[in-house]
Amino acid sequence: MDRGRSIGSPSDLCRCGGAVRPWEPIVIRTRRSAAGCGWRAAADTMGVPAVRMPLLALLAKEPAHGYELRGRLVRVFGEVYPAPNIGQIYVTLQRLERDGLVRSQDVVQATRPNKRVYELTAAGRAALAAWIGKPGSEPRVRDDFFMKLALSPMAGAADRLELINRQRRIYLNQMRDLATLADTTNRGDPIPMLLVEGAMLHLQADLDWLERCQEELA
Repeated sequence: MDRGRSIGSPSDLCRCGGAVRPWEPIVIRTRRSAAGCGWRAAADTMGVPAVRMPLLALLAKEPAHGYELRGRLVRVFGEVYPAPNIGQIYVTLQRLERDGLVRSQDVVQATRPNKRVYELTAAGRAALAAWIGKPGSEPRVRDDFFMKLALSPMAGAADRLELINRQRRIYLNQMRDLATLADTTNRGDPIPMLLVEGAMLHLQADLDWLERCQEELA
């Protein structure tokens, strides 16, 4: 890998580190496989519904019902971060109401079934302000892969170079899918493009770090 070379287009990022191997499971996927990622994947990894705070943020502007909220998430993030299904949204809204962060009321419609509209409470606004004001996560020091890399010789389970190459293949596969996603994303909308670009830059840093691991340990 050429460390002095600047990163340009998504396709440039995709090519870094050598040829791409057969695809493996990834976190961010292209449109054809997006159903298993985005909000749902984030909720799984966090252990809590990751959509809670985004819903509060949308409700801070004005009251809305579930389908309106889902539509707004789609308009903001597009296909880059697929919106949760409507069932997940309503389950989350019910939990937010149970926690006192939103309240709801039925709105009568003349020619259609009544709809339940949600609005933010004072407690919800406070929770939202605390979330927005909280810095991002801490640096990734206790990394699961690095623990395996450090301890594998003692366990006699795998060669360090084998572990590094396996992890590199995963990162390159992720980079390839992100490049494909970037090519199909509307470049006039900065939010989805910045999300893809951030993920690619994180992956590039991970690939550079694997090179250092190989230099020092393998």
